[in-house]
Amino acid sequence: MTRYNYSSGAPWEEIVGYSRAVKIGNIIEVTGTVSVNEHSEIVGVGDAYAQTKYIIEKIAKVLEQAGAGLKDVVRTRMFVTDISLWEEYGRAHGEFFSVIKPCTTMVEVKALIAPEYLIEIEASAILTS
Repeated sequence: MTRYNYSSGAPWEEIVGYSRAVKIGNIIEVTGTVSVNEHSEIVGVGDAYAQTKYIIEKIAKVLEQAGAGLKDVVRTRMFVTDISLWEEYGRAHGEFFSVIKPCTTMVEVKALIAPEYLIEIEASAILTS
């Protein structure tokens, strides 16, 4: 099977040695995604809902590049810095996935790579057609 690596162009992909997403066969894995735009600006500072929504939109874009969509997502993993905001993260997640209903995990972590990031999300997708 052919491996396809998808890059966001972020400089730390080369420094750390990772891809934005990897597709092998019908499986697509999307790396941990934070709420930062193409200008390295944080979107939704202090807003758990806004960050979650922006992240899922970013995940949708890379899935589209790989020939998939959110409908193909079978698992999400949410790493959050304040679990007490679970309803805000969950509300945004639900707006995209309430019908799809992938497996999901939400865990509180001590910190993410920048203190302004409230959440980081990974996604796994499987193409069925």
